[in-house]
Amino acid sequence: MTTIRRFCCNDLLRFASVNLDHLTETFNMSFYMTYLARWPHYFHVAEGPGNRIMGYIMGKVEGQGESWHGHVTAVTVAPEYRRQQLAKKLMNLLEDISDKIDKAYFVDLFVRASNTPAIKMYEKLGYVIYRRVLRYYSGEEDGLDMRKALSRDVEKKSIIPLKRPVTPDELEYD
Repeated sequence: MTTIRRFCCNDLLRFASVNLDHLTETFNMSFYMTYLARWPHYFHVAEGPGNRIMGYIMGKVEGQGESWHGHVTAVTVAPEYRRQQLAKKLMNLLEDISDKIDKAYFVDLFVRASNTPAIKMYEKLGYVIYRRVLRYYSGEEDGLDMRKALSRDVEKKSIIPLKRPVTPDELEYD
């Protein structure tokens, strides 16, 4: 049986094996602690039998006006637990929080342009490619900014794709 619950400090010492996938971004401890302190309702873990961490999602809410949105900073599932819809459940949870609690217009995320399985999964979840970000990952690989409109964006303005790629310098951060 799988339990999805809020991430807690002790999980920081237990989730390293989930981050072993070469496509998963790994951050320093203070980065995770900042998310845990500032956006605890956007940080969840999927836990299996024996309290084994199966996967997690971390995100935040940011922006202003019609750019107010939920952001998926990281979502990953350990290889032995994939194909069980855990990522979908974690994504749905973050989307629900963004939509119903924070009244965001959309949810966005960045994914490596080469990560075809993840891109296909996000598309199945209703995400569209909003724009390409040149050399987003370590100044080498392009990233795709994918978005999903939420109920507040009635006209779906937030997901109208840009016609040209952008550079990381052109991104807005809060």
